Amino acid sequence: MAEARSRRTGSHFGVHTVLIAASLVMVAPFVWEAITSLKSLTDATHVPPSPLPGSQWSNYRKVFQLLPFGHQFLNTLLMALGRTLGQVVLCPMAAYAFARLRFPGRGVLFGLFLSVLMVPPQLFIIPQYQIMSDLGWLNSLQALILPGMFSAFGVFLLRQSFLALPKELEEAARLDGAGPLRIYWSVMLPLVRPGLVALGVLALLWSWNDLFWPLVVNTDPDKMTLSAGLASLQGQFQTDYPVLMAGSLLASLPVIVVFAFLQRQFVQGIAHTGVKG
Repeated sequence: MAEARSRRTGSHFGVHTVLIAASLVMVAPFVWEAITSLKSLTDATHVPPSPLPGSQWSNYRKVFQLLPFGHQFLNTLLMALGRTLGQVVLCPMAAYAFARLRFPGRGVLFGLFLSVLMVPPQLFIIPQYQIMSDLGWLNSLQALILPGMFSAFGVFLLRQSFLALPKELEEAARLDGAGPLRIYWSVMLPLVRPGLVALGVLALLWSWNDLFWPLVVNTDPDKMTLSAGLASLQGQFQTDYPVLMAGSLLASLPVIVVFAFLQRQFVQGIAHTGVKG
C-alpha cells in the first residue's frame, strides 16, 4: 500500500511538473507583453533585451491619442456579442436537427456542412465583400456581425453534445405530450449548457481576435475594431512596439476575464463533445 501510494505520488509530481512548465511557457508571452508596454522604444529594441520593465506609463495614454480606442472597443464588443449571440441561438437548432430528427438526406446535408470547415475562410472574403457592398453595408456594424453569426464548427460541436444525451429523455417527454419544439427548448437544450458555454467562449474569442474581415470591410477608423486599429499602429519602416504592446494588452484583458470566469464550463463542454458521435 505504501509503495503504491509512493508511486502514485511520484507520477503525480511528474505530471504536475510538466503542467507547470507548460503553463509558464504559455504565460511568458503575456508577461513579456506587459514588460514591453512599460519600456521606451530604445529599451524595447535593445539587444540583448532586458527582462526588467520600465516606467513609461505614458505608452497607455498614447494608445488613446493615436486611436479612437473607445469607438473601436465598442465596435469590437458589439461585433463579438452579436456573433456570439447569433451562434448560440442558431447553431443549437441545426445541431439538434442533425442529431435527433430523422429526415431524408440528413447525412448528406451534414456532410456538406462539415465540408465548409475544409475550405480556407479567405476564399469567402470576395463574395462576402461583394454582398456587403451590394447591400450598402460597408463601414457599418452589421457588416462586421452578419457573416459570423453562424458556424459549421458550432453545429458539429453541439451535435456531439446532443448525441451524448439518452433517448429515454425524449421518449418520456413525448409520453407527456411534448412536441419536438417543446422537447428541444425545455428538455434537451438545458442539458447541453456546457457545450453552449464552450461555443460561446470560442465564438467570443474568434470574434474578438478577428482581423482580416474587419480590416477589409471597414476602412473608417471610427468603424474599425481593436484588432484592425492596432494593426494600423505598425509602420512600414518603424513601429512603436511599447505603444503597440500597451494597446494589445488593453485589448486582451476583457477576453481573459471572460475565460477566467467560464473556464470550468468551457472545459466541460469541450470534454462532452467526444462522449458519443
